[in-house]
Amino acid sequence: MGRMIDALADEHDVDVVGRVTSNDAANPQTWPEADVAIDFSSPSAVASTARALADRGISLVLGTTGWQAEEAALRRELASSPIGVIAAPNFAIGVNVFFAIAERSAELLVQRGFAPWIHEAHHSAKKDAPSGTALALQRLVETGGAPVDVSSTRAGHIPGTHTVGFDSPAEMITLTHAARDRSAFARGALVAAHWIRGRRGWFSMKDLLDL
Repeated sequence: MGRMIDALADEHDVDVVGRVTSNDAANPQTWPEADVAIDFSSPSAVASTARALADRGISLVLGTTGWQAEEAALRRELASSPIGVIAAPNFAIGVNVFFAIAERSAELLVQRGFAPWIHEAHHSAKKDAPSGTALALQRLVETGGAPVDVSSTRAGHIPGTHTVGFDSPAEMITLTHAARDRSAFARGALVAAHWIRGRRGWFSMKDLLDL
């Protein structure tokens, strides 16, 4: 993701002033000055990275997944900091509109006897399963009032496919988002970097897209 953001930054009018890798992640004093940092790293690094950026007044686009159990505590910790954070399990614009459609579908269908389910598929190198996107979908769909089973597939080079289904004895509805490649995630993160600049507080893509 970092390399893809690098490659697409110019066309989104973003000036990349530096890159932080695992070799220098532990030394925030060596990080370059910037308005916004984009983080696609590892779950164990999220909290320490966010704190270091807050200390330096650098806002954050946070796309790392697998750390969400710590989100409430981190939000409280950063509440008094002068930075803005926009965090999302998936920055693709289409995925976030898909979230809104899935949530509304659950509201309409579960109360009418449809049972919800989710399946997601990704490339074999993806570390977390279910994906952060699938877990976010699960939380949204469960607002309809029924538990949601989530299943995962890891195979080949699949960029990411998420399906939400609603099943009844006589009929079934499925909604699917399929990423053709990972550029949609990088493009969304670059849009978010522009949007979060100058803002203070904790936000999501729902705020950016006014959903």
